[in-house]
Amino acid sequence: MPSKITRFLTHHPVLIITLAVLLLIPSLIGYAHTRVNYDILSYLPETLDSTKGEAELENTFHDAATSIIVIDNMPAKDVVALKDKIKEVPGVNSALWVDDIADITIPKDMLPDLLRDTVYSGDSTLMLVTYNGAASSDETLTALTNVRKLLNKQCFLSGLSAVTKDTCDLVTTQVPYYVLFAFLFSIIAMTLCMRSWLLPLVFMLGFLFPVAYNFGSNVFLGEISYITQAIAAVLQLGVTMDFSIFLLNRYDEERQKYDDPRDAMAIAIQKAFVAIISSSTAVVAGFAALCFMELTLGRDIGIVMMKGVILGVLSTLTILPSLVLVFDKPIYRFTHRTLIPPFDRGTNFIMRHRKGFAIAFILIIIPAALIRNQTQLYYDLQKSLPSSLPSITASNKLKSTFNMTSTNFVIIDDNLPVSKVQAITSDIRDLDGIDSVVCYSDILGPAIPDDIVPSDVREIFKKDGRQIILVTTKYNTATDAANKQISEIASIAKKYDPTSKVTGESALTKDLIDVASHDFKVSDMISIAFIFLIVAFTFRSLALPVLLICIIECSIFINIGVAPIMGTVIPFISPTVVSCIQLGATVDYSILITSRFLEEMQNGRERGEAIRIAMTTSFPAIVTSALVLFSATSGVSVVSNIEIIKSICTMLARGALVSVVVIVLFLPPLLYILQPVIEKLSFKRKKSGATAG
Repeated sequence: MPSKITRFLTHHPVLIITLAVLLLIPSLIGYAHTRVNYDILSYLPETLDSTKGEAELENTFHDAATSIIVIDNMPAKDVVALKDKIKEVPGVNSALWVDDIADITIPKDMLPDLLRDTVYSGDSTLMLVTYNGAASSDETLTALTNVRKLLNKQCFLSGLSAVTKDTCDLVTTQVPYYVLFAFLFSIIAMTLCMRSWLLPLVFMLGFLFPVAYNFGSNVFLGEISYITQAIAAVLQLGVTMDFSIFLLNRYDEERQKYDDPRDAMAIAIQKAFVAIISSSTAVVAGFAALCFMELTLGRDIGIVMMKGVILGVLSTLTILPSLVLVFDKPIYRFTHRTLIPPFDRGTNFIMRHRKGFAIAFILIIIPAALIRNQTQLYYDLQKSLPSSLPSITASNKLKSTFNMTSTNFVIIDDNLPVSKVQAITSDIRDLDGIDSVVCYSDILGPAIPDDIVPSDVREIFKKDGRQIILVTTKYNTATDAANKQISEIASIAKKYDPTSKVTGESALTKDLIDVASHDFKVSDMISIAFIFLIVAFTFRSLALPVLLICIIECSIFINIGVAPIMGTVIPFISPTVVSCIQLGATVDYSILITSRFLEEMQNGRERGEAIRIAMTTSFPAIVTSALVLFSATSGVSVVSNIEIIKSICTMLARGALVSVVVIVLFLPPLLYILQPVIEKLSFKRKKSGATAG
């Protein structure tokens, strides 16, 4: 960074802080106008049949958002009165019960078998409610809230929109605690690792600015996912605190050389600039890999976090120096001993047994990779939520009372002959696990003309040349049985109508599984390729990228491999997010040690001495950085009861510690042993004077 710029930044700290505070105003406005999306299934590619079908449900039938209400022990006239009230709720498209098809004075036993078995179970009955908006739209969630106000303890409202609403309420309640605990735990970690009592608070004050800017600038994206909303601040804290530590360490060195702290800070910014930029580039690359996922949830997280890292770098180079200069005297007045011990003995022990550690690394990485590949994932999004939520209670009620687990929609051409429609429904009923199949002609009979059927009833099933067949199943969403069943339903429908589409929660989840499994492989390869190029460019070496990536990948294998060892099934998104973030965020630790090692080698030191200097000087910064990432994410893990968020943060916290252990134990011996190979495969690097130690 040019000296004129750094001099201006450091000699006008009050001005910089004032401008930073003023920028918070548009950030808060932007944050208030950024919508949060709570429907993960909406991030599926639009080219899939299931998502095309969902669009037809929404645009043609207004059925994309559907709720099923289980009603216990309520007289028929009261059910009708409730239905009429629900239909009046703004945002509700329709409410359908048995009285729309048959007179409620007719005894249940005299109703057609299909209608009776679908709508009744003992003293319980079902009501179908559809909404005008999409499943996770603000309009639908508001309407659903108002529908719930009409229900009493006898009523249980289920469906994807209900789950989305409960997720929204839960995340809104918990996110402030995520941030609070992440900040609190991080301050404790920094207080233990740093010499100043005040510096952690200054760091956190400086960190608030890029977080606010990041969340405020999300308004240009229109919306972000609730997962991004919940973990972005925590991840931004964990992965960008390195930059502040790098800058402060350099400032401590320069402060001893200059009488004016402002001059010392200007020099510190210049000397730390390259290290901060190179480190941040690696972190950005890890998040960039997420943007290549077909499931655009990855792009959502990736863009927000790349932006967060860039804003973190800019704040570290501008706002943080001003804050440190303003509080310079109290920062260095109130000091204490750091609790990080010197690592001289540890380094000596590792280097004395370097061959053993090198062999141990080879013996560990292969089985770790094999175990990591045994990780079991779950895709049923309801499993990630507390069972006490009203929507989950209602889903369990629907399953126990009606043996109905999920609902799917088969959309067909309305001009299809009745005989073919009946063939479709008949073939689907013959499949294993089918609870019911309901279509227009089955309920009203093929002989009844459309023009005498009430339009609000007819348009639930038939509209604008398309017709819906409602299929309920006994199989749990995301199971092998459910996925096989969806494929069979789609095959049957396509046989009679090539334009048919199968959609609904199970169909969308099946596609989620297919898309996500492909995304995992692609994002992993891209993140590795990005880091390889960055490390190769940084060190002008072909050997070092391979070595450093192997070190970090080993730590990732061990981290994710804990789940299959413990017999834990984890949310599907966790391994991909964790792999990319852990690779990008912790490769910095390896880069820090390696760059110092190469610097000492170029200065003419022998290998052993170069390694010892690199380890003893880098160890405090690495431990501090890792503890901050561990503390920030473990803080969220402690308080969160949303399994997706809890899982990601737990694995990131564990990954930070695993990375430190793997890097400290295995990187020094491998650097020492492979140094001649590294030297030969490096470009434009002066040869060192000694290679033995």
